[in-house]
Amino acid sequence: MKKSGYIFLILLFPLSSLLAQQTRFSLSTDVNVLRSLRKQQRFWALGQTVTGNFHFTPKDQAYAWLVYYSKGIFHNQLKATAKQPTTAPQQISFSNKARMSIRHVSLGWKHYLKGAFNAEDKWNLYASAGWGLMIGRIENFYSVNIDTSKYDVQVLEGSAHFKRLTADFSLGYEKPVGADVFLYMEGRALVPITDYPSRFIYIYDNAPFIGSLNLGIRVLF
Repeated sequence: MKKSGYIFLILLFPLSSLLAQQTRFSLSTDVNVLRSLRKQQRFWALGQTVTGNFHFTPKDQAYAWLVYYSKGIFHNQLKATAKQPTTAPQQISFSNKARMSIRHVSLGWKHYLKGAFNAEDKWNLYASAGWGLMIGRIENFYSVNIDTSKYDVQVLEGSAHFKRLTADFSLGYEKPVGADVFLYMEGRALVPITDYPSRFIYIYDNAPFIGSLNLGIRVLF
């Protein structure tokens, strides 16, 4: 199991143990389309979410989710600048192909604006907010060979991992389709609230800023 999977289980198990005797539980999963919205770091990716929902009241619940995304690809046009005035040429223009993959864990609160978690014959509207941990990997590939001992570059070739804390928001529509089974459509925004400089990430300030559209199913136990 990947490291983020262990993190998700560690966070989920104490919460489920504490609430199991007091609340009802539902499990949901979805497929989703991600869009990275930050300029010069825009890409599409596909993902899957698994969410545990702990229902305190008909309208309020805690959630814990884990989501994996496929690799997103984007390109940046960059310039390598000579470190010494005697180096020729003084600049080299090149393209950097970047591949970014993201995993995300979030804990938060969901409130039904209309309906309830166990509504049997009406549609529901809900919103959620929470805090998350984004775990990512970036890979860079230059279009030409650059000797970094002679040239300064804006981003390094190769791969690296990164982490971000996020503020997570969603708005969803849900409809019962059978006994304790619900279909839902949800829009999400994952907003980075921490960042740090990385020689492997061209845009790292307030990035990656992510929106997604999710389609899934929830089963109430």
